[in-house]
Amino acid sequence: MEESGIKWLVALQKPLDSNPAVSGQTADTIPEVVIILIILLMIATVVALVSQRLRIPYITGLVLAGLPITEVFSRRVGLDPILVLNLFLPILIFEAAINTDISRLRSTFKPIALLAGPGSLISSAIIATLVKYGLGLEWIPALLIGIILANTDTVSMIAVFKEIRVPARLSTIVEGETLFNDAAALVSFNLILIIYTTGSLSAVDGIKEVLIVALGGVLLGAVLGYVCLPIFTRLNDPLSSLLLTVALALGTFQLGQFLGVSGAVAVVIAGLVFGNFGLNRSASASDRISLLSFWEYAGFGVNTFIFLLIGIEINPISLWKISPSILFVIIAYQLGRVISIYVLLAGLRRFDRPIPIRWQHILFLGNIKGSLSMALAVAIPLTLTGRDLIIELVFGSVLFSLVIQGLALPWMIKRLNVVSTSDAMQEARKLQLQLIVAKAAQEELDSLLKSGILPKSVYEELWASYQAKVAHSERTLRDFYNQYRESQFNSDSNGLDAIRRQLLLAEKGAASDALRKSIIPEDLVQAYIKDLDEKLLNLKDD
Repeated sequence: MEESGIKWLVALQKPLDSNPAVSGQTADTIPEVVIILIILLMIATVVALVSQRLRIPYITGLVLAGLPITEVFSRRVGLDPILVLNLFLPILIFEAAINTDISRLRSTFKPIALLAGPGSLISSAIIATLVKYGLGLEWIPALLIGIILANTDTVSMIAVFKEIRVPARLSTIVEGETLFNDAAALVSFNLILIIYTTGSLSAVDGIKEVLIVALGGVLLGAVLGYVCLPIFTRLNDPLSSLLLTVALALGTFQLGQFLGVSGAVAVVIAGLVFGNFGLNRSASASDRISLLSFWEYAGFGVNTFIFLLIGIEINPISLWKISPSILFVIIAYQLGRVISIYVLLAGLRRFDRPIPIRWQHILFLGNIKGSLSMALAVAIPLTLTGRDLIIELVFGSVLFSLVIQGLALPWMIKRLNVVSTSDAMQEARKLQLQLIVAKAAQEELDSLLKSGILPKSVYEELWASYQAKVAHSERTLRDFYNQYRESQFNSDSNGLDAIRRQLLLAEKGAASDALRKSIIPEDLVQAYIKDLDEKLLNLKDD
């Protein structure tokens, strides 16, 4: 299994040799690369059609489609860890980061930090301990398996969330955990490899190494993200803006690797900075849509190839031979997830809004493994004893999570019924959407008028048509919220609570800024912030 790699893609990365014979051999592989790409795209298209017809997750369908053609492509196509870690991973992380709202991330930071930090460490320790004593492995291989399988890939969960509505807070927790969990897994994986290479590493040196790598990644990502903002605002060409974001995503990761800090953490921070402070500076809405559409397509395309290649890479026959060991590892990583979800989140109510038990069930079942787990397994040094066994155990666990858990997840979300919205609230949210888009269109009209593109007579006519929609939406929403205030027992209060939460977070940010500038004494600000925190805790989940 370890012999396979993306040889047809790696061939493109190799420079043409000056030897005519070698150059000719390289040129001969290009038609083969194109043919294989076309075949994979056709397979993915068929999978999309079948998945829609059978109503199964697209990601699960890709993996299942790749399994039967393992022997056909095994010598030419596979999951190359270098390609995944240096190209695919930065694209996926950046695409997720630019679509993440920092204000929502901040409101759910505590559960995200708990799951991606202590939760990941506890889960890794439980898996490693069980694997060491249950399968008789050494500590280094056991720890590597623990770190690899404690990582979660939420592509399948987010795909399900697009079809089945879930609370916004739950979706944000899932996306945030993935963002920081990927970075934590890479940092921990490299730390274990340092221990394997050097033979030892003290606890103090280990903590120092993690802090330098993580904090260095945060600093690098913030600097590069902010440096790109003025460049982005001066680019009037949307295609040039796309090139800038691609360079930012891939360049940040590579520079982080070169400087010895976490490239994954750097990409996360750079994406958050650019998505929250850069996109709003774009000259036109069409440019923003083009940029976001490009990254949505890039993420979709990368995921399509990754999960199809996962199916091709996995050999069911070889995994069947060690199925008892794979089953033991599956139980181990599920137990680690049980502890990190139900035990840790039970203590969350002491300092933040509690996570409903039904949400915890979804977070547990959504413990799905994916491309990063397989890439890390294949990236283990060839000199490590038991490497082949580690790869097979990880591949078997990934296959189980993608197929069994991936198919069960939509069913569970529907059964748990985590979102219950009345017809009145549905209508109110439609009016909210109408108000938001009409206001955005008016802002775009103002921009077109100022730039001289639109004559004033046409501007006034179009602006008035949108103003009619704004007036209707505002009047109806006002009546709805007045009715809500008169009936405090209304179960649909979470629609208004979402707006209140955003306003309270804005108040909290302003109060913190006043304290930082020494405008207001600390005791007054802290008392006010404490009152805001209590109000936030009393709001319902949206």
